Amino acid sequence: MSSILIANGPNINLLGTRQPHIYGTASLKDIESLCRERATHYQLSLECIQSNHEGELVDAIQGAHGRHNGIVINPAAFTHTSIAIHDALTATGLPIIEVHLSNIFQRENFRTHSYVSPIADGVICGLGPEGYGLAIDALAKIIEARES
Repeated sequence: MSSILIANGPNINLLGTRQPHIYGTASLKDIESLCRERATHYQLSLECIQSNHEGELVDAIQGAHGRHNGIVINPAAFTHTSIAIHDALTATGLPIIEVHLSNIFQRENFRTHSYVSPIADGVICGLGPEGYGLAIDALAKIIEARES
């Protein structure tokens, strides 16, 4: 059975209460439930992680190599700052879909730059929690194509 890693960066654990006018009212648990439902549809197993610590995310991403067939990542604030996450994602050789709940291009200028986008197979932003579901849809197709 194919498997994917859902990796979430800093402050995603505060979803549902943190700036709901920007990020919505869904909690991280709600998003993880949506992801599990969608993954089941494709017969994918799923590992979900969230960390406020860059090194923990890097360790989890590195650990995905050989364990998972793809990664959905919302690097959150690390999107704009982390070359370490960029390098870890690149090293896995896995397909990557970058997700953001808000449309980062409608926000502050510093949020428009991503260290992940240039290496991602796709980027989904501004569609709220459904962005994760769409990322799983896309990743399932990429994994299927790579395995055939």
